[in-house]
Amino acid sequence: MKNIFELLKNKKILITGGTGFFGKWLIKFFFEFNNLLNLDAKLFVLSRNPSKLYEIFPWLKNYNYIKFIKGDVRNFKFFKEKISYFIHGALPATYTQIEPLELLDIGINGTKRVLEFAKYCEAEKFLFISSGVIYGKQLFNGKKILENSFGSLKIDPKNPKIYYTEAKRIGELLCYGAMKEWGLNIVIARCFSFIGPFMPLDAHFAIGNFIRDALKGGPIVIESDGTKITSYMYAEDLAYWLWTILLKGKPGEAYNVGSEKEISLKELAKKIAEIYAELTGKKVCIIIKKQPEPGKIPERYVPSTEKAKKELGLKETISLEEAIKRTFKFYQTFQGALPEFQSLSK
Repeated sequence: MKNIFELLKNKKILITGGTGFFGKWLIKFFFEFNNLLNLDAKLFVLSRNPSKLYEIFPWLKNYNYIKFIKGDVRNFKFFKEKISYFIHGALPATYTQIEPLELLDIGINGTKRVLEFAKYCEAEKFLFISSGVIYGKQLFNGKKILENSFGSLKIDPKNPKIYYTEAKRIGELLCYGAMKEWGLNIVIARCFSFIGPFMPLDAHFAIGNFIRDALKGGPIVIESDGTKITSYMYAEDLAYWLWTILLKGKPGEAYNVGSEKEISLKELAKKIAEIYAELTGKKVCIIIKKQPEPGKIPERYVPSTEKAKKELGLKETISLEEAIKRTFKFYQTFQGALPEFQSLSK
């Protein structure tokens, strides 16, 4: 069977948001399959600060098929190369660390600019990286979120998450509009929760905070009551799914990306503490800041990925336990610059 990545042979690809958590893993995958399959493809990465990536991967400068373009996604200049494939993910998921209006501006005007460039290039395919937050609050009925199901969404201007949510929602609408008016082939990936090297440990992501707390010797602090149910996919699977959705996904369709294996935050903290003890011989305690309210229905954030599995043949390959071990080992040994990307997978 023909490898789907061979569709990229001699093609030019653009990634926006390439210096973030997702971007690093997308670049890693490109680096590996471009070399393995001798694709002679060329990757362009748009970033406001490409030097950040060179600090971590200085050896990338030795490869002329990966080129970093310095620019703001909202107003970058169109460059001469005609890009065939686009992956647009330039919106900080660390929304608590950026001003709301800035977040909206990047999400809306940045997406418009990249879509205009895709039109200019007469792009073959465009992947918009969206988020599971656009579904709103998930009802606790034992069912996972389908691509056509939406929960309730409260517009609370004091909650920074709502600005991120609306930026993704509008981004999707802009993509559908560009499909209708300009004939672009656009597919959408709605991403949920993930774990792996380069995930931020100091943002609002619970799993990153728990790993950070353990690495500091504990305690692992759960700021909530620990009853929220979520799921986590390893970054290596995430990257493979995103590339596959770009290449095989049906234009006009959205696909959930994430794990279906549910776990509460309380259980997650316990698992992280156990794995940390297994790796280091050191125990850490767990502190839960709040008590569950009587009769309160736990929050859920778990996707159904049946569509991606059936239509695109995707599956998870790395267990949560293995993902936690790999992430711990990475942060225990990471010293700044890294050797080639293969070191991230073990």
